[in-house]
Amino acid sequence: MNHINTLNPPEIWSYFSDICRIPRLSKHEEQIRRWLKEFAAMHNLEFRDDKVGNIVIVKEASPGFENRKTVVLQSHLDMVGEKDSDHPHDWMKDPIIPLIADGWVTADGTTLGADDGIGIAAQMAILANPDIKTGKIECLFTVDEETGMTGARNIDTTLVEGRTMINLDSEDEGILFIGCAGGIDTTGTLSYEPQIMPEGMISIKLSLTGLSGGHSGDEIHKGLANSIKLMARFLDSLAGKYGFRLAQFNGGNLRNGIPREAFVIITVNESDSEKVTSEAADFLRLVKDEYGSLEPGIAFEASRDNYNGTTMSREDSDKLIKMLNACPHGVIEWSKDMKDLVETSTNLAIVKFKIPGTIEIVTTQRSSVESGKMNASGMVVECMKHAGAEVVQSEGYPGWKPDINSEILGITTRSYSKLFGKEAEVRAIHAGLECGLFYEKFPGIDMISFGPTIKGAHTPEERINIETTSMFWNLLLDVLENIPER
Repeated sequence: MNHINTLNPPEIWSYFSDICRIPRLSKHEEQIRRWLKEFAAMHNLEFRDDKVGNIVIVKEASPGFENRKTVVLQSHLDMVGEKDSDHPHDWMKDPIIPLIADGWVTADGTTLGADDGIGIAAQMAILANPDIKTGKIECLFTVDEETGMTGARNIDTTLVEGRTMINLDSEDEGILFIGCAGGIDTTGTLSYEPQIMPEGMISIKLSLTGLSGGHSGDEIHKGLANSIKLMARFLDSLAGKYGFRLAQFNGGNLRNGIPREAFVIITVNESDSEKVTSEAADFLRLVKDEYGSLEPGIAFEASRDNYNGTTMSREDSDKLIKMLNACPHGVIEWSKDMKDLVETSTNLAIVKFKIPGTIEIVTTQRSSVESGKMNASGMVVECMKHAGAEVVQSEGYPGWKPDINSEILGITTRSYSKLFGKEAEVRAIHAGLECGLFYEKFPGIDMISFGPTIKGAHTPEERINIETTSMFWNLLLDVLENIPER
């Protein structure tokens, strides 16, 4: 485990080390829920949950702090499970292996789960330590944040009584978040008639790997490459030159992740195979030149394959490729009110060949303006329908409107300035925090979100900065000590 439990502050890292050993993919939080229940029993703490699986553990007020306002500390139990394609890891049973490198903690070949395992660890450290003097604390642990915010969406509103909340799911030290975007998923299903692979054709596998990927909310503004868009662009460049057919197209794994890999199988006339390989090499040089240092690890390879299954027709292949090329991706609008804040975006996240004859295309739209969210999703819907896809949309989730006069914001900014001798930046975030749903479900709730610096969330390059984790912990303790009386 590379001894991360020896890092400072030991209270957090010890619990984070424990959390790394517990599988907790979205919709599979059973083991960590059981661990939390055992923790509550061990420390004689009140425990309650609701039907969807959210958990609250309560720490009563310290002597002399009984009249302080109740504070809800909130994090989510699930994590994104991404790994390098050649890394053997069973997400249902294998532990994450954290590593220390150059002031950061990362993982061996997988996502680290600091999003939001570090928030969980901070809650545990506060619950377990009787020497931390605070008013009443309700630690809320929600389920399934990463794949639809099911826990926050369906929370039993009687689960917590506090109306001051600190969300522990932010990833930029020195930034205090007081607002977030709402979001919606738009999924298209394209059907086709599978065809027998024509005689005289061979299969070629196209592998696009090594992209940075990243969180489609936090990092959509960076202009990172999208493996699906690049692959569709390459295939479109082949159209008209070679009579190829698509046999497989699989790219991306997460609805809220910018896709970092794509794998395609096409069938071509054997006489064209060397030309396609040469085209792939030319395309790699082209995109390397376009993205430069932004995507240093990009790799694109064309190789002979022994595929002998069914294919799409040329017409259906062309239809899918043109739809993926036309489907918008990236920033749609920037905020007019807050500098450098993305207002509206869309992410072309996943393309998967399902059962023979069915292709699924998953996208996510985000906006801090409800009409902007619906406009972006409408663009994607029209694109999919034009190609003949059947389209469904998720229920969506609301945004969180910023309040610059927030009491908890004032407390936190004063604590930050006192502790670190500088001013914190106050911002809204383009990612979709659960705070948007809490803002809707708990009228009058006063919220803030902050955390340590985490880079590469939702990718195997995920890492958390050690120094800022200590700063996060000190800030959290000071804020709790300064919560006013009711």
